[in-house]
Amino acid sequence: MTMVGQEDYQPDSFEFAPATMEMAQSEIAKYPDVRKASAVMPLLDLAQRQNDGWLPRAAMDYVARLLEMPPIKVYEVATFYTMYNLKPVGRHHVQVCTNLPCWLRGSDHIVNACKKKLGIGFGETTTNGDFTLTEVECLGACVNAPMFQINDDYYEDLDATSAISILTQLELGETPKPGSQIDRKSCEPIGGLTALFENNVKKTNA
Repeated sequence: MTMVGQEDYQPDSFEFAPATMEMAQSEIAKYPDVRKASAVMPLLDLAQRQNDGWLPRAAMDYVARLLEMPPIKVYEVATFYTMYNLKPVGRHHVQVCTNLPCWLRGSDHIVNACKKKLGIGFGETTTNGDFTLTEVECLGACVNAPMFQINDDYYEDLDATSAISILTQLELGETPKPGSQIDRKSCEPIGGLTALFENNVKKTNA
C-alpha cells in the first residue's frame, strides 16, 4: 500500500543544492538565452533526483522561475512524461512494460510475479517504502522483451523466476545484474549471430 501520510505530501519550498545547481547551469548553457526553456526536461530530472525520486509542485515552480517560464508550461511537461513522478515513490521504482511486444513475450507473468512478491498493485508502494510498482508503456527494449526498469537500470529477457530473483536481491540490499537475464549479448539473437560471418560473406561472393 502507499506509505501513510505521503500520498498528498507537498513541501513548502525547494531549491537546488550547490552541486545540482552546477549541473543545471551546465544544461541551461547548452541553449541560447532566449531558448533556455529548452532545458526544462533535464532540470526536472535533476530536481526529481535530488528529491528522492519525485517532483513536488514546489520543485516545478522553482524550475519555472529558473527558466523564466510560466509554471503551467512546466506542469504540462511533468504531467505528460511518465519518467516524472508526481508523488513519492519507493527506493526501488519498479516500472513494468506491458506494451505489445512485452505482452506477446509474457509480461503478464512478470506483472503477476511482481504483485505477488511485493504484495502491492500498480500505483502502490510497500509500507516500508522500499518498492513502488508502476505499469508503463514502451521502454524501448522490445527486442529483449519482456522487461522492467528499476530506477536507472533495465532488466531484460525476464521470466517470473528471474523477476522475483531481482526483487529479492534488492530486498536483501544486493545489486542484481542489469541487462539481459539470459546472458544475451546486446540485442543479438538468443543463439548468437547467424549472418555476416566471414565464411558466409565468402560463400555469397563466390
